Amino acid sequence: MRPCFHPRLINSPCDDPGLFVPFLFQKRAVIFDLGDIGSLPAKDILKINHAFVTHTHMDHFIGFDRLLRLFLGRDMQLNVYGPKGFLKNAEGKLAGYTWNLVENYNYQLTLHLTEIRSENIIIKEYHCRRKFLSSKKALELPFDGMLHEEAEFSVSGVLLDHSIPCLAYSLHERFHVNIVKEGLVTLGLDTGPWLSRFKQALYTQTDPNSNFEVQTADRQKPKTFCLGELTQQIARITSGQKITYIADVVYSDANSSKIVEFAKDSDHLFIEAAFLERDHEIAKKRCHLTARQAGELAARAGAKRFTIFHFSPRYTRHQDLLYQEAAEAYNRLISSE
Repeated sequence: MRPCFHPRLINSPCDDPGLFVPFLFQKRAVIFDLGDIGSLPAKDILKINHAFVTHTHMDHFIGFDRLLRLFLGRDMQLNVYGPKGFLKNAEGKLAGYTWNLVENYNYQLTLHLTEIRSENIIIKEYHCRRKFLSSKKALELPFDGMLHEEAEFSVSGVLLDHSIPCLAYSLHERFHVNIVKEGLVTLGLDTGPWLSRFKQALYTQTDPNSNFEVQTADRQKPKTFCLGELTQQIARITSGQKITYIADVVYSDANSSKIVEFAKDSDHLFIEAAFLERDHEIAKKRCHLTARQAGELAARAGAKRFTIFHFSPRYTRHQDLLYQEAAEAYNRLISSE
């Protein structure tokens, strides 16, 4: 199975955290955390339409300025999410610049900012030509864990404790459509943009008895198929990917229970591991996880794969110790089950 989502950490484990997730065969991506994103090429940043911030400590939010800088002057919509206090802090960033020339821009950049609280979410809209001053009344909705949902995928969140509210996020593909090349050959079909339309028909639960047209490569008259029959011949439906991102949390019973439930059965769990277990007192004081704790949580959640990140700079020359400690903790629990 070729996955639709290809997550990669933006920086080295001792630098600012952030996870970039591009979509296969699409010019779009989502990002989790906005630390220093200078290592991302502009062409990749411009694929982002949803950014999910865990909290607004500088190393998780300073990249908002870079994101905004590249999006200015473009006809785009950017959706950014964060925990309690996020709107005030984002508005502070927007108010820190002079916008006297934006009325002359031909294109309109719109920001949709969402603040997630335990009881509700608050959504506000900001337009470039209005100097990023929100002119509409904020929209308040109940928070049930779901933050963004499309036919193909969804993103959910859960509030954790980092001495301040801190969000964890999970990207979940509804299901995965594998294209069977042998089936295409049998039907005399070529790959092309029509496959995206075909997958979208499946995600939106289009009537399988409906007709589906495929434009051939020679641009002759399109071939018409019954959607259900075409699906049986060229597609294999499998479980979708689940990618979970957890950064900056204190190790506690409450957090552990939430993490294990939220990250359950993740295909890939990205989880912070700031300190070695020998420094667990420092980790506790600074409200971070140790590598051993991260590995144990990954095992308890049943994560098929996990990656630790966000190491303290004190381990710059000893990163292997963190990887080893996390792997040993994970393997010990997995083998005991």
